[in-house]
Amino acid sequence: MGTILFIVFATVSVVCAVNLVFQKHPISSALSLIGVMGSLAVLYLLLGAEFIAMAQLIVYGGAVMVLFIFTIMLLNAGAEKASSKSWFAQVAGLPLLLAFIALFVFLIRSDLGPLRTVGFGTWVGGTAERIGQMLFTEYLLPFEVISVLILIAILGAVVLAQKEID
Repeated sequence: MGTILFIVFATVSVVCAVNLVFQKHPISSALSLIGVMGSLAVLYLLLGAEFIAMAQLIVYGGAVMVLFIFTIMLLNAGAEKASSKSWFAQVAGLPLLLAFIALFVFLIRSDLGPLRTVGFGTWVGGTAERIGQMLFTEYLLPFEVISVLILIAILGAVVLAQKEID
């Protein structure tokens, strides 16, 4: 049952991610991103990381996506206008993409070695206690740097919103 759920939600995640890229309107892209975040939360649940799954839903699927939607509405972004592609992009785009994918697969295959199967629900590192321990010991500096970056982004959004009002 776990394998079937994994295949279903992994497929939903990939389809929503592809839809996110090909959408013309930013609100539709943001809704596709919510689909990706929700399916990732289910994948975390399947792996036994309940705390990370709930944090994924609450923080990313909720708060960050609301911030994205408000920013899109604040900027009054409309649908993307079609532009003419260069001749180089039309001729070399697909072959270069396929070469990049082949190189990427080769590098991953040569570097990883034999893969092992995933045991759903066997990982015990996703508890709130363990995450808190790692967050405030081993990953304290990145945590603080990200909090400062978020503060700078909030100040920038306030400044941009203030200029538009004036």
